[in-house]
Amino acid sequence: MNPLLESIEIETGANPQHAVIWLHGLGADGHDFAPIVPELGLQNAPAIRFIFPHAPIQPVTINGGMAMRSWYDIYVADLVRHEDESGLRQSQINVQNLIARENARGIPTENIVLAGFSQGCAMTLQTGLRLPERLAGMLCLSGYLPLAAAVAAERHPANQDTPIFMAHGSMDPVVPITRAEASRQQLEAMGYQVQWNVYPMPHAVCPEEITAVGQFLKQVLK
Repeated sequence: MNPLLESIEIETGANPQHAVIWLHGLGADGHDFAPIVPELGLQNAPAIRFIFPHAPIQPVTINGGMAMRSWYDIYVADLVRHEDESGLRQSQINVQNLIARENARGIPTENIVLAGFSQGCAMTLQTGLRLPERLAGMLCLSGYLPLAAAVAAERHPANQDTPIFMAHGSMDPVVPITRAEASRQQLEAMGYQVQWNVYPMPHAVCPEEITAVGQFLKQVLK
């Protein structure tokens, strides 16, 4: 079994029975989104354990082979013409192991939200759609659906009705909004419930989006 990824943990109250596993983007680490927790307006929500894991450090082809934290390699700028299938599947196992640890600590999968930004968004969908246990929700920010051609055959019915929050910047130069829209359309065609949000921003997050994310978490973590 793979060793668990190192993570930052923030608990909003004592003895949390709910968790959010939040996956960062390429070249960032778990610290990237940790400061967002106080901004989510969760004061009246149940206690939540936020887990911000650090992706492994590995060479990234599109960045000249420079080593950085990455959930999988990126070969081409369009993201999907040539994908790192083995890297995606290995990180899927790593994320599943984090879910299993929360189960062992007393938090059932149905009380866990998978969340991610950019590459982390891709990993949220890669893992969540295939997971054999129902999640509370999937939070997908500024990313896309990886290994899209394999999803129909590999998805598990456990998360068919799991709410999916997708948000994207209309001026994103890294993951073009057309890529995200194609992902949304494919998910909807497979019958998933997608809450779609577009904001006038680049490859980033904005205050309105953070408010909407907090509202989503309060809806699904009860």
